[in-house]
Amino acid sequence: MQAILESSRRLYLGLLQKKLPSYERSLLDKLMVAQSDIIGIYGSRGVGKTTLMLQWLSKQSFTPSETLYISCDHAIFKGVNLFDLVEFFSQHGGKLIVIDEIHEAQDFEQSLKSIYDFLDIKILFSGSSAISLSNPDLSRRFAMHRLSQLSFREFIEISTHKRLNHYSLEQALENSVDICFEVTKELEEQKILPLFNQYLEHGGYPFYFESPESFAQKLNDTLNLVVQIELSRLFSIQPDKVDLLKKLLVVICRSKPLELSIEKLTTNVELSKPTLYKFLDYLQKGELLRLVPHELKKYKSIRKADKLYLFHPNLLNVLCSQADVGTIRETFFASQLAAANHTVEFAQQADFIIDEQQVFEVGGKSKDFSQLKNIEKPTFLALDNIEVGSDKKIPLWLFGFLY
Repeated sequence: MQAILESSRRLYLGLLQKKLPSYERSLLDKLMVAQSDIIGIYGSRGVGKTTLMLQWLSKQSFTPSETLYISCDHAIFKGVNLFDLVEFFSQHGGKLIVIDEIHEAQDFEQSLKSIYDFLDIKILFSGSSAISLSNPDLSRRFAMHRLSQLSFREFIEISTHKRLNHYSLEQALENSVDICFEVTKELEEQKILPLFNQYLEHGGYPFYFESPESFAQKLNDTLNLVVQIELSRLFSIQPDKVDLLKKLLVVICRSKPLELSIEKLTTNVELSKPTLYKFLDYLQKGELLRLVPHELKKYKSIRKADKLYLFHPNLLNVLCSQADVGTIRETFFASQLAAANHTVEFAQQADFIIDEQQVFEVGGKSKDFSQLKNIEKPTFLALDNIEVGSDKKIPLWLFGFLY
């Protein structure tokens, strides 16, 4: 174990010499005031978990010899018992350890429980979005935080080096005109609609800013890693079935949400219904797919199929040669509302119902309220290609300012 610790320190030293991005996600503030000794971050690959943890580590008051960063997907940690390594580090003066990609460690859940029960050490760990659901003990024992893809607001902040406010959904619906003028005034010569189109194509993942020209390839590689390694290992998927997960995503990408049916998917992907339902669940836990339920699905006597979307609009550009514009808009809307912790559902007469309160239709600037007649709940239009709306016509881009 001594050799493993020494190798870990050398890797950590090299990491400390690299310059960290200056932009800090809002989750960092929450981590800085968290009281728990063991904190977990989960989220999609590529959303910036490693950067966030290193920024958090750089702000701690411990000496370098009392801290350590390890990534469990590195070859030197293969076959290493995580509890034994952390215990050895603690016995040699360690006070804080950051553990990246913890789901790559064998029996990591049991190791975390043992560390919690027997060791006096502070830990920040990260892992696949799927681990937040694979074992409820994680969320009961530890402070778990989700890191989402960049919001449209965050993408603008990084792109323009301007600080912008975020708004609650209530504020956006009640004061959309004033907020739109405030944002466009702050951006000065920058135009909001071109920025929005850029976001839909490549704005959700921070690694775009490292190498814009290779973004599509890197996102595709990231997607393959999630499917072929993370989900395959966490859910023990047979090797001959792994490629069908990717095929399932492609079929969903090429279809409009309400055109899909279980029968069509089972035929196109050549899966049985039980296996298809399991695969949809895995892809949702891996944050590659979003299942939006019908508003009546809460009543067990009513059986309604979910609407299926890719998790973020950027994925459409990787999996489809030319995605449907309506699907892109709806995918954006669902992704931003869900990331801001709102309940997203749909009904036959409307695209979305949020928090069981507000009803939304999403579309282009010519869309009107004709489809929303005779609905008792408050109704709104989320419209693309407009800078400023009016009354209940809200610019679609504004929903990217909810977090």
